[in-house]
Amino acid sequence: MPRTAFALEGIVTTQLEDKSQRRTGRLPKAPHFGADLAASLVVFLVAVPLCVGVAAASGVPVELGIITGIVGGLVVGLLPGSSLQVSGPAAGLTVLVASAVSQHGLGMLGVIVLGAGVVQILLGVSRLGTWFRAISPSVVQGMLAGIGLVLILGQIYPVGGLAQPDTTAEKFGGLGELATAMVTTPQGLAGLGLGVAALLIMTGWKKFAPAPLNLVPGPLIAVVLTSALAALVALPVQKIEVGSLLSSLNPPALTDFGAVNAAILGSILTFALIASAESLFSAAAVDRMHDGPKTRYNKELVAQGAGNAVCGVFGALPMTAVIVRSSANVQAGAKTKLSRILHGFWLLLFVVLLPGLLAFIPTAVLAALLIQAGWKLLELKAVAKLVREHRSEGFVLVLTAVTIVATDLLIGTLTGLAAAVIKMAIEVSRLSVNAKHADDHVHVELGGNATFLRLPRLLDHLENLPQHKHVHLDLSTVRHLDRACHQAVDNWVAEHRRNNGSVEVAMPAKVG
Repeated sequence: MPRTAFALEGIVTTQLEDKSQRRTGRLPKAPHFGADLAASLVVFLVAVPLCVGVAAASGVPVELGIITGIVGGLVVGLLPGSSLQVSGPAAGLTVLVASAVSQHGLGMLGVIVLGAGVVQILLGVSRLGTWFRAISPSVVQGMLAGIGLVLILGQIYPVGGLAQPDTTAEKFGGLGELATAMVTTPQGLAGLGLGVAALLIMTGWKKFAPAPLNLVPGPLIAVVLTSALAALVALPVQKIEVGSLLSSLNPPALTDFGAVNAAILGSILTFALIASAESLFSAAAVDRMHDGPKTRYNKELVAQGAGNAVCGVFGALPMTAVIVRSSANVQAGAKTKLSRILHGFWLLLFVVLLPGLLAFIPTAVLAALLIQAGWKLLELKAVAKLVREHRSEGFVLVLTAVTIVATDLLIGTLTGLAAAVIKMAIEVSRLSVNAKHADDHVHVELGGNATFLRLPRLLDHLENLPQHKHVHLDLSTVRHLDRACHQAVDNWVAEHRRNNGSVEVAMPAKVG
């Protein structure tokens, strides 16, 4: 074969391999091991304090958060769907988990998470994953803002050394007592100092740390420094309680499945929908950060469901794809899914070999980490911009967030979705009515969509037309005429003619 033919064959083969890798998301044969290894260590360092903090905020043993992180790496990391997105326990689900544990007990957590995983798998197999992309961005942003507000409102209590109240009303009502405790009690003063120090370190680390050191995650630096300070000075603060990983496993018993009722089924559905939405919205954001294979939404939903099913079997926390860990993975230079798999392995190795280190972390520091996570979920600049530029979208966002804070996550999200649908219906059903008056006739032309939502406006125009003039009612350019408006026009025409009026009507080609 000529040399040119060999060269062309090599080019074609390389292009086919590259296309196959982009399409499948499988690990490429190119040597990216070094980059993925380094990225996995960064993600691991980010994940450790967040796994522990989310578990503590959810009111469950901290080991269950680590287990979920391990499953997110070793199970979801191996499955197809997304290549660089990292899964684990998410701050956005702490409100749901805490509520579910409070209502149904820790023993039912495994049943709920397992059921949610099965629902996610069914949604993915049914190819419904892409439909999550159709949810109004204002509802999503409102949901995240509401979660952020609830998270901040709850986590300021551990900073002051007090237990977190159960309800939103109690959290607001206890703010006075919390403020007093923060400035009068030794535990409150110490917790406030550590929390503020942790927030300052996390905020300023990336900006002020020298170039080689700023690659280390700010949350890890904050946890290490404040925990060391608390230990050296012997500050009177509460620390994380750590037990054996195996003894913390909380697998559901067969009798737990027999106790499933309507409330638990509602929790299962809520977990599945919220976790799916958060994972797929995160996937859309992560895909914009890199040039590698893009997420296949249905496969990613199946992978998330499989991970939650495994977490349910262990009785651990639910998981989602987490934007903080995922962005850290991309920014650290990850090339393939090997980085997220290895991060799960490092979590497992850490909790097996060095679990005692977690016992040095004050709960006030973990609360500060989650307060920062809640603040990021608020995205106040984006909210202000949306309210300023699109008031109706801003209204949906604020309504969703406020309802979540006032009630719960499910009711708030459903309220936001309903408001978005109503807003869309009103905007879509725009109807223009133009009347041109002559000496002996009136030409009325309608345009847009004539639906029942615009029926009052349509009838006002028709009923104000003069009886003594011939009316030419032109509906030929109306894109949609629903049954309510069609019937109203027919009734008006009949009434106008009974009153000796003259009417000529041009109807649209298609009537809804």
